[in-house]
Amino acid sequence: MSAPIRLLLADDQHLVRGALAALLELEDDLEVVAQVAAGDEVLAAVREHRPDVALLDIEMPGLDGIEATRQVVAAGTGCRCLIVTTFGRPGYLRRAVEAGASGFVVKDTPAAQLAEAVRRVHAGLRAVDPALAEESLVSGTNPLSAREQEVLRAAADGASVKHVSGLLHLSPGTVRNHLSSAIGKTRTTNRSEACRVARENGWL
Repeated sequence: MSAPIRLLLADDQHLVRGALAALLELEDDLEVVAQVAAGDEVLAAVREHRPDVALLDIEMPGLDGIEATRQVVAAGTGCRCLIVTTFGRPGYLRRAVEAGASGFVVKDTPAAQLAEAVRRVHAGLRAVDPALAEESLVSGTNPLSAREQEVLRAAADGASVKHVSGLLHLSPGTVRNHLSSAIGKTRTTNRSEACRVARENGWL
């Protein structure tokens, strides 16, 4: 028999991570060699444990799973990344693929299908939830520029324009312009609504 596919699991919810590990370990050709609870722990764990495939949640402390994927791919570790998330949003799928992820599935995927997704990713193929892929094609690309996304994230918790401008080293007028543009592109009436719509579509 060939060596099992070595896996790293990254999810901040201990119960979810443990359940995934237990399910995947039932497969003869899969072996969980490492688990982490934060996105900024992923790259170090990949370098230490040398997994073949990393399964990453999106929303984690430190770094989100998409940015962690970007780090792993940019570092040239040879580890392939599979996003496994509760949030099946088309914008997340696009961002994950742009970051270098080889696959994207949702957490309610049946265990056998998840195991098969891991095998496909390990083999150099893509594994993407078909319904989400179709929705992504229909919904189109993220209309927000990188700077608009950055400003919206900084303003998401109700921070003042002055605070956001200091945080991002932009003038208050520039911050207002980016917020106004983001509000227009999301077809909303204020930045709170713009943040909500952007998050629901996976654009942030």
